[in-house]
Amino acid sequence: MMNKFINDPDNLTAELLEGYVMAYSNQVAIGGENIIVRAHAKAEDKVAVITLGGSGHEPALSGFVGDGMLDCSVVGDIFAAPGAQRLFQALQMFKREAGILLVVLNHSGDIMSANMACQLAERTGIKVKTILTHDDISAGLDAPDEDRRGLAGCVPLIKIVGAAAEEGKSLDEIIEIGERFNARLATLAVAMKSCTHPQNGMTISDLPDGEIEIGMGQHGEGGGGRKQLVSANETAEEMIGLLMKKLQPKAGNKALLIINGVGATTHMEMNIVYRKAHQVLENAGIEVAAARIGELLTVQEQAGFQMILGLLDDDHIDYLNNKMSNAPYWTTIGK
Repeated sequence: MMNKFINDPDNLTAELLEGYVMAYSNQVAIGGENIIVRAHAKAEDKVAVITLGGSGHEPALSGFVGDGMLDCSVVGDIFAAPGAQRLFQALQMFKREAGILLVVLNHSGDIMSANMACQLAERTGIKVKTILTHDDISAGLDAPDEDRRGLAGCVPLIKIVGAAAEEGKSLDEIIEIGERFNARLATLAVAMKSCTHPQNGMTISDLPDGEIEIGMGQHGEGGGGRKQLVSANETAEEMIGLLMKKLQPKAGNKALLIINGVGATTHMEMNIVYRKAHQVLENAGIEVAAARIGELLTVQEQAGFQMILGLLDDDHIDYLNNKMSNAPYWTTIGK
């Protein structure tokens, strides 16, 4: 018996999506097998925004389907890409003259599914372009983009490109806006306890009590090395320092700061970590112009968090703070 409130492990993805749509039926609907769509479709003269990824990371990614954000999330099995055919089915559903923006996190299965689906789409006249997120810096500050994993930084990017699409920007305009943000986005994760795979009960990795790993991936992959657990302030200072070293912000820059809990870390802890990171930025003359604390992308019961830092242009701030979104896990009233 696994220590989780589940039924048949083989039905996890279908059952969690059914429950999700039942709870938020005014915002989302099931558009096909493991395909989540907006309950109220966007006008077809606007670019559709689609993403894909494995389940088990709730609320990511289907929690961000809704007005002003994603039009569709294509869902794989637990921690697994959905496959090219299912993604191609979604691309066919959203075929339009304005085109489709496909947001892909840099993980091998997601990239393989996306590349194959886009090839099929091209053959059938579907206009689709991609943005690949690669915000994880644990591979090294000088690591090439292709070696950097996509983490929870995809979520604010989705908010930005979703808002731009909602106001009627062209596909090329949206890509320029999104890539400008993507190029100045960095995320670093820390874990103090690994997760278990909910279908087989296997522990993804083993972290002894009193140790942490900075740089652990969102499936429990290894990171930058283990060390003894230290205080919230020391952990936050080390992580924000590495993120700043990567992005090289200058006094007067405006920034996004997010603490994303990954499943078993309390809001108390996240608030305390955020406090120190915010103080470090302010002391460096950097204005935190957009912020969030909460669970955007989780890893089952993994204990730890992801710290996300982005340098913002004025249009990014406007899209994040002022443009309406109505997704179950990201709602902005708008101005």
